[in-house]
Amino acid sequence: MTQPKENPAMTQNPYSDEALIKNFPDFTNQYATVNGVRLHYVEGGSGLPLLCLPGWPQTWYSYQPVALQLAQKYRVIIVDIRGMGSSEKPPFGYDKKTMAADILALVQHLGLLRVSIMGHDIGGMVAMSFAFNYPGFVEKLIILDGSHPTEGILQMSLIPPAGTFSEKMDANRPYAWWMGFNQVKGLPEQLLAGRFQYLLDWLFHYVMIDDRKMTSLERDVYAASYNDAESIRAANAWYQMFVQDIEDAKNYPPLEMPVLAIGSYISYQYMKMGLPHVAKDLHLVGILDSGHYLFEEQPTQVLEAVFNFLI
Repeated sequence: MTQPKENPAMTQNPYSDEALIKNFPDFTNQYATVNGVRLHYVEGGSGLPLLCLPGWPQTWYSYQPVALQLAQKYRVIIVDIRGMGSSEKPPFGYDKKTMAADILALVQHLGLLRVSIMGHDIGGMVAMSFAFNYPGFVEKLIILDGSHPTEGILQMSLIPPAGTFSEKMDANRPYAWWMGFNQVKGLPEQLLAGRFQYLLDWLFHYVMIDDRKMTSLERDVYAASYNDAESIRAANAWYQMFVQDIEDAKNYPPLEMPVLAIGSYISYQYMKMGLPHVAKDLHLVGILDSGHYLFEEQPTQVLEAVFNFLI
């Protein structure tokens, strides 16, 4: 496989793909133009292929706490989805069905016939869409704190009920105000460009039990990735297409392949209620001593669940 040439200007940036890959021994940066969009991905390990998709507001680097262990048994391919990190940020194509087509094209580009696919947050939505639309390519599906949008999202509170909005997210009455904020076009870019660190720090504290597990390097990596207006616009587009995603899901038959759903204290009960309706062979694991960012808070428990499932 031909290695891309390093850009000397990029190597001077401590948060560039070229600099960060040094924290992933034996992984390499790769780039491919598929389905009309240029995607960045990193690859390491050997064995059966395991595609990994990150969520908001992170990048491929979010798999750092688990990637090296996964690569001891599998060929791990971590993808910056459309609009994320060093991947292209076109003005369209952020519905999860189109993003799943991106992943299919990458799978075919790599010459893979079947893969297991794993996604967190928005990445879980894309992974699930991939399984719905291309089941013949999926060996097993793993989703963490992020299943495909359904009409349930439309019932989320605009105003939090009394006593439910404090410094930590209430699992019984979660108030995810950014779901609405990210629907707004144009304004978030103006407010957050150059200031994204403020949102990150607040968010990590709110949705993690122990946000000290999100290191200063990780915070800096994600702030650098989302600190410009174009990146904010692209990431918000993932949310702005939820209505289309909901309509698409109405036509999907239940998933037949084995599905592992890993939920934090925030999402577990909702995954337990919703996923049995769309996955016939469902394996549900709750990591209830973790908030939303499970890789960072409880990597050992995540790895145990994933390895037990993929055997």
